[in-house]
Amino acid sequence: MVVSVVADNSHFRRSRYDHYHEGVKRPPGILPVLPVDRTSASPLYRQLYEGYRDAILERRLRPGQRLPSTRSLASELGISRIPVLSAFEQLLAEGYFESRVGAGTFVATSLPDEPEAPASRAAGRETAAGRGRRLVSREPAVLLRKLPEPWLGGSGAFRMSEVAVERFPFQVWSSLMSRHSRNPSRSLLKYGDPLGFRPFRESMATYLRTTRGVRCEADQILVVSGSQQAFHIAARVLLDPGSQVWVEEPGYGGAQDVLRLAGAHVVPVPVDDEGLDVATGIARCPRPRAVYVTPSHQYPLGMTMSASRRLKLLDWAHGSGAWILEDDYDSEYRYESLPIPALSGLDRDSRVVYIGTFSKVLFPALRVGYLVVPADLVRRFAAVREAMDIFPPTLYQAVLADFIDQGHFARHLRRMRQLYRERRSVLVEALRNELGPSTPVLGDRAGVHLTVGLPKTSRDLEIALRAAQHGLWVMPLSSCHLGKAPRQGLVLGYGGTRTEEIPNAVRRLAQLYGCI
Repeated sequence: MVVSVVADNSHFRRSRYDHYHEGVKRPPGILPVLPVDRTSASPLYRQLYEGYRDAILERRLRPGQRLPSTRSLASELGISRIPVLSAFEQLLAEGYFESRVGAGTFVATSLPDEPEAPASRAAGRETAAGRGRRLVSREPAVLLRKLPEPWLGGSGAFRMSEVAVERFPFQVWSSLMSRHSRNPSRSLLKYGDPLGFRPFRESMATYLRTTRGVRCEADQILVVSGSQQAFHIAARVLLDPGSQVWVEEPGYGGAQDVLRLAGAHVVPVPVDDEGLDVATGIARCPRPRAVYVTPSHQYPLGMTMSASRRLKLLDWAHGSGAWILEDDYDSEYRYESLPIPALSGLDRDSRVVYIGTFSKVLFPALRVGYLVVPADLVRRFAAVREAMDIFPPTLYQAVLADFIDQGHFARHLRRMRQLYRERRSVLVEALRNELGPSTPVLGDRAGVHLTVGLPKTSRDLEIALRAAQHGLWVMPLSSCHLGKAPRQGLVLGYGGTRTEEIPNAVRRLAQLYGCI
């Protein structure tokens, strides 16, 4: 029911909000358009309160304008006077209404009486005095220049970074969650350490020393909500605005965005079959503040950095004073050999900040990651983390500590490694069958994605946009380049694509490719 009427004088009675001068007859108040829905779950007093408040904020009611009496308003709306009184009480308390002794209730005269321009016009209007300007930081502008990426907006065949969540041991996980939730210890409920929950950091230190060859203690581990926050904190500690940072070309756009947001000048350095080309990097930018690298499984091409390149990078960093940000995002999954030890394990000069995440090995919504920080930088990293959000949530860390210590994590990794090896093999075979045996397939020895090379005359962006319209979420290789892409290709995630769906999905992709 929507009401818009002029209250009749006969409805006026003396009340808390309405007064008469002796012998003086006043003009009636005007009812604004008020939406009153008796079927709504929202109480009537709340609907009236919000209706009047919105009418004032939108300048449909102006400062000093008379309001109808609560009795006449209740009569016109056909409702009890009680919700009307409650709404008026609240609006008086918040300063939208004012009551004048002997005169009645009015829209507060203290409110601005000049209507505001619509946001779309105000945003683009600047006067000489600067009135109406909408001042914001310049930093997010570096993110707004990006092209739309529909291949990251869907869920299904070939979506990057998806994992087989249906195979996660939910019964085990829920049992551990229940144990900590039913009778939580005091340490789980109070403010925690900015570095993270100590038992979880101890479990992680043991795991990283054993399986990744990382030289670390629990006191060097900083728990974060995924690798993106790790990049943010590292950039805050290690970089100044204008600092130069090497990044892989092609490379991970998420890390590049964070670096640019921090004001860094990113310098693309090409990769080849051995990984980051250190010599070219030195020639292009001999004194960067830091280097971002994915040595165990280069993103997105998938090669592993050779031992000679690793040693060369570490020796150069030692001599130049550069920091190395090692992103070890999915190194647990290798199909032709044992996992490659982390670059951090070769570091003798504490130049490497190691970054890991559980998004690929468990599930992305967990939002738990970690950094291994050089011992002399721990206080700086902890200070930035504390200023950012005080400390990481404790419950999931406690559950993860049990999940790791009781062997569930290792068993889950073994099962997932076998499953992803199967999906990888089916995908490679389907690509050969549909696109031809000579089609280049890169990075299929590890991880949960691979890259399909396309002829230089192909248009990978156009193919990816068309594929997204048909429910296939392939990423164009060219989108991973900062400069002009020297090659065309499609990056296909297979972690979240069921094995039986892969052949048909590849067939549909090949049909789209043939139409472009």
